[in-house]
Parts: sequence; C-alpha cells; structure tokens
Amino acid sequence: MLRHVTDMDVNSYAYHHPTPWDAKFEPASLPDMLARTTARNPQAPFLHFLGRTYDYAAIHEEAKRFAAGLIAHGIEPGDRVGLFLPNVPIYASAYYGAMLAGAIVVNFSPLYTVDELAWQVADSGTRLLVTVDVPELYGTAAQVLDQSDLETLVVGSLAEMLPWYKKLALKTLGRSKVANVGWKDDIRAFSAMLANPAHAEFPAIDVENGIALLQYTGGTTGRPKGAMLGHSQLSMNAQQVAGLNPFGTLEEEVFMGALPFFHVFANTALLNHAMVTGASIAMVPRFDAGQVLDTIQKYKTTGFPGVPTMFQALLDHPKMAKTDVTSIKVCISGGAPMPAPLHNKFEEVTGVRVVEGYGLTESSGVVSANPYTGVRKKGAIGQLVMGTEVIFLDKEDPTKLAAEGEPGELAVHGPQIMRGYWNRPETDADTFVTRDGKRYLRTGDVAVMDEDGFLEIVDRIKDMIAVGGFKVFPSQVEDVLLENEAVKEVLVIGQPHDYLGECPYAYVVLQPDAEASAEELKAWLNKRVGKHERVEKVILRDDLPKTMIGKLDRKALRAEVCC
Repeated sequence: MLRHVTDMDVNSYAYHHPTPWDAKFEPASLPDMLARTTARNPQAPFLHFLGRTYDYAAIHEEAKRFAAGLIAHGIEPGDRVGLFLPNVPIYASAYYGAMLAGAIVVNFSPLYTVDELAWQVADSGTRLLVTVDVPELYGTAAQVLDQSDLETLVVGSLAEMLPWYKKLALKTLGRSKVANVGWKDDIRAFSAMLANPAHAEFPAIDVENGIALLQYTGGTTGRPKGAMLGHSQLSMNAQQVAGLNPFGTLEEEVFMGALPFFHVFANTALLNHAMVTGASIAMVPRFDAGQVLDTIQKYKTTGFPGVPTMFQALLDHPKMAKTDVTSIKVCISGGAPMPAPLHNKFEEVTGVRVVEGYGLTESSGVVSANPYTGVRKKGAIGQLVMGTEVIFLDKEDPTKLAAEGEPGELAVHGPQIMRGYWNRPETDADTFVTRDGKRYLRTGDVAVMDEDGFLEIVDRIKDMIAVGGFKVFPSQVEDVLLENEAVKEVLVIGQPHDYLGECPYAYVVLQPDAEASAEELKAWLNKRVGKHERVEKVILRDDLPKTMIGKLDRKALRAEVCC
C-alpha cells in the first residue's frame, strides 16, 4: 500500500493515462484559450442547443461584445459578475466575456431561493447578475435586486437562443413560460449589452495571480464558502482533463452536456475541456432522461460526464431500450461513488464503459480518474491526473502522515488547487497543510492508494459516525446494503444515542416492485457488518434528497431528520 505520491516517487507504479504524468501544460487565461481555439477553426461547432448550433466564432464574438458592454456599464477589473443561469448558450458568452473584461465570475445555482441567492450575492459582492427570462429565475433574481446591494440585472431571452421554429412556438404558444420583465435602468436586456463593438480595448489579465471564478462549495456545515480559482488553475485543469483522452482527434469529440455548467464538475469537464480542445457540447437546459437520450442519438455524442443518479435514471427510462448509444466511447462518473450494482448493470445494458473520477470545488474540478481504456478498477477513483501529488494525513492529527498502509485524509498538491476561500483567510490553517515546502489541500476525504497507484475513497471525516468510541464509515455500510437486490439507493447517517453517543440509521429507497421490509433489511445488513457498524434502524422512503447535479445529499437528509 502506497503512503503518498509526490514528484519524487510517481514512477513507483505504472501510469496508465495516455499523457505522461510530468507533461508540461501552459497556464493561460480562459479568454486567450478561447481566442486560440476559435482562430484554428472559427466555424467548428461549439454548442448544440435544442436544435440550434453555435460555432466557436459566434460564441467568441458574443463574449467580446458582452465584455465591451460590461466595461461600458462601469464594470472594472476585479468586480464580480454573477451567472444565475441554466445550461443555455449565453452562459458561455457571459462566462468568457466577463473574464475578458477582467471581472471575476460568480456561479449561482438556478435552484437557489431568494434568501440563498441574496446571501451569496452579498458575500461575493456581486455587482451585476445575468439570468434568463424564465419566470422562476427572473422572479428570484428581481427580488434579490430589490432587496440587496446588487446594482444591475441582465436578462437574456430564451426564445432568441432557439431555432426559429421553436422561438415562434415559444412566443405564440408558451407565453406562460416567459417572464414579464419589468425593464428599467437597473434591469437590462442581454442583447443590449452586446451593442458595443467587439474590438474594444480589454484589460490585461493576471494569469498567475488574478482570480477568474468564485465557485461556492456546498460544504457539510455552515454557510457555503467561495473557492478562489484563478485562470491558471482553471486552464491547467482543463488541459489535465484533456490529457486523459486517448481517442485521437479531440476536436471531433461531442460531449453530452447534461451536467449543469454552474457546477465545478461541468465547468471543467464539459465547458472548459471542450473549449480548450475545440470539441463540441450537445447541451440540455436541465437533466431530463428522455431528452438526454434523444440528444445522444441526434448528435452522436462520444463522451458523457455525469453523476450516478443520471445513469440510473437513463436505465429506468423506457426510451433506453430503443436508443442507439454506440457513439459513446466512455462515460465518466463523478460527484459521488457509483454503487457496484449500478456500474455493472449500466455497462451490461449499454455496452459503454463507465470510469469513475474524483475532484472537488477547491481543485477546480478534477484530481484523479480511471483510465478511459485498458486498466481500470471499479470502485476506485483512479490514478492522479498529470502534475498532481498527494499525501495521506493522520485522521486524528493532520500534522502527521498516516501510518504506512493505513487510510488517511487525502491531501492534494497541484496546479489546479485553489488560492483559498474568498474573504476567509482565517480558514487557511484548517484548509491547507505544508510539507517539504509544498502546500497541500486537505480534502476531508479518507482514502487509500494501492500498489498500482489507484486511489479509493473510504469516507469523509465529517461524515464518520462515532459509535461508543469506534469510528464508522457510512459509505462502507451503504456499500454492503447496496448488495441487496431490493435496495436502489441508501444513505447512512448518525443519530444521537444515550449510551453509545451516536448510532447508524439507514434511509433506503427500494427498487421498483421490491417488497422487502425495513426489519428484513436491518436483519440482513447487521449479519454482514461489524458489531459497531450495525444500524439501529432502517427507514424506508419514496426518495432521498439530492443536490442540483443529482447526487445523494447527506447534508440535506441530516438537516431534515436530525434533531
């Protein structure tokens, strides 16, 4: 069992990714990389959206015009520009355009409530917010504009992004789906922001030290924190991800864009990855299994980054059996561990290889992945991406390394690691650890690495349940319960116990038509786990809470059921 992997000993195992671990990537600004990709082939498709295709030249031109509009509106370098958008084409234009103007992009989930959005706008100091004229989104954003220090709301037209026939149908038959925007000085149309010439003079971008993106973390406790990601971190991670692809001509790839762009996984593995290589994205506004299957078949998508619940939803959809998915070379699963039964069934039904990867908001998205071809290990999160090093810290004392062969807290060093948290310098001591002059990000994930250099996450330190002095890893109990054919989804959390302090409770969603009782599942499970891991209770539910990207949300469940 390996204890750590640094540049001194990365050659202690066979590296199976197609790009060498010590490959050198160029740190660059994202707008510069977009300009280079566009110059190579301006008419190459970039975004496919509900039947309309945008080439690189169109998105680049719109980004430049939006940047000019921001500057004309008084946005200065370092100002924060927020994106409160689903997966729509203006996301890309606004994202790269704001950075071109020298602004810092702030991503906001389209599912935020007024209070959640207002708090994050205030914490980030966002001056201008971009949204779209969908009633739910516009309504929330307009309330925040009235109740906060937000200065300007920019509203894009969904109809204008559609093919002409869908635009006509939306304007004539779908009026209830379009917000009645109250235009005034502080509510401007996205199209109006594009009125300025694209050849405006743009400020110089500090690639090494400037901040490009504030990406807020969900966290396990307390308020979200904004991870400060620079152009160098984002562009390097996009190149690291591109370096995983062994399939040849990267610009011919067509990625399935079902993950929401506002999330760090999609931001790197979809948007920036495609942009850096010249690939295209067949995007959907939000995940809908039927629409995703239609999109895969229409655009012959070749790669599909997703989360486990997406792949389960595809298997459950009646269109799955009739959809041709043979164009897909690989599916990349992240965001949460993929249950072994789902992994096996998806590959059996589709014939498509699924590889698991791992990353964090604080790492710009990706730390490790299983190879797309050849050697891979199910249940593992793969080998490190190029230029990335890890050490394993003692779970009780992070100033020390874990004992040889023992699980430890995974700590990561690499060119993709964030600068720190926005306006929270006091958190650095708990977030980073320095060894041998290198700054490592503490992930909070307990991991091991085998002799072949494959990482496996055992659990999260903050999720561990203290049972009478013993540490119980919820994911290990969940993995056992998922071996029962009646179980579709499960989350295990700790509940207060008078004698033991805490004890595990399992919250279970059954497979369709399964008839197992809670007591039967409890008895089945407790025969197969250690005494301290036995659950006090199994609770059957119709569903479990999920995050915006569809992964099971332990934090939300804990908030719902715990005292």
